[in-house]
Amino acid sequence: MSSLRLALVTRRFWPLVGGAEMVMANLAEELTRQGHRVQIITAQWHPNWPKQISHRGIPVVRLPNPSLRGWGTVRYMMGLGRWLRAEQGELDAVYVSMLKHSAVVATSRLRNSKVPVILRAEGAGETGDCAFHETANFGHRIRRTCQSADGFVAPSQQIFDEMVSAGFHREKMTFIPNGVKVGPERTAEQRRDARAALAAANPILTLAESAPLVVFTGRLHPGKGLTRAVRAWPFVLQKFPNARLWIVGEGPQESELTAMIGAMGLQSRIILPGAFDTVEDVLAAADMFLLPSHHEGMSIALLEAMAAKLPCVVSDIPGNRILIHPDENGLTFPVDDHNQLASHLVRLMEDVQLSARLGEAARKRVIENFSLERSAFDHVTLFERLSETKRLTM
Repeated sequence: MSSLRLALVTRRFWPLVGGAEMVMANLAEELTRQGHRVQIITAQWHPNWPKQISHRGIPVVRLPNPSLRGWGTVRYMMGLGRWLRAEQGELDAVYVSMLKHSAVVATSRLRNSKVPVILRAEGAGETGDCAFHETANFGHRIRRTCQSADGFVAPSQQIFDEMVSAGFHREKMTFIPNGVKVGPERTAEQRRDARAALAAANPILTLAESAPLVVFTGRLHPGKGLTRAVRAWPFVLQKFPNARLWIVGEGPQESELTAMIGAMGLQSRIILPGAFDTVEDVLAAADMFLLPSHHEGMSIALLEAMAAKLPCVVSDIPGNRILIHPDENGLTFPVDDHNQLASHLVRLMEDVQLSARLGEAARKRVIENFSLERSAFDHVTLFERLSETKRLTM
């Protein structure tokens, strides 16, 4: 396998942290480890952010993105177009996150070049990429431009099906599931050390070793169903008064969740500590993982929790069903049923053997089907094929 020169384009990136951003960061790191030359192209969301940084050893270029709504998007698109034109001779492929503005620029600017543009859809359902095309300004035009890209990656079957229904060419599409790092199995000592380290870094994360800890990691967005988790928590506390819920991440629903937690008197029981560069310590400190989303493609946060050997309680939606099989490697609950959500959490807190069995099965499923190494290899195979095809046809 030859070394490829790759640009990964994602308008949002560190320190803005969500599932799509983590996918690109993890993929860039693994592609680099496998010997490829990778750089990340993103937006400069704050004027005082440096225009170039290194993240996990990967060079990151930030393009102007003024805060003024509309104008910021235009400036970013202009900057991305100039960058691609200037650098196309040094690239073997461009990989773009989301079927939105970045995808429009990359597809348009490189259409007559030898550099293939591959677009990755990130979401499904009402908050997904295809739904964006139906509601956004110029959405149909964005979709038509995206459809002329050289290839597409769908990380879940639901996303794949939505794209086909929206008119994307099936023969250009590749199903590549998300992948995550799979580290050594967590020990009881690592759990204690992680809790101590987090408490030292932020006193609000202090909790007793015996306290059951449930965590959510991801973007704080209404589509994640987090208000349902807050409503369920008093029922959990009836059985386990020392249980804690950490809602880890940042996003537009943070103020609403904070107000709701305060109104219910749960300030010391449910913690919103913000976003973390990496959630390894959070998962190591936890006893179980919660994902109450309304919609998911294939959740990177859920995969990370499964790899960490955590029993997972998730909403019964198509994206989660791909990963979690009820009572086999996790538990599911109807989307709007916070009582069932609470019941599952209590059941896992009461039954240590069940928790351990589900966590072991979850980790095994990730190792066998969703490793980051395998995901990166599948991406490289696609990039090489499209790069060779485009060179021969230009």
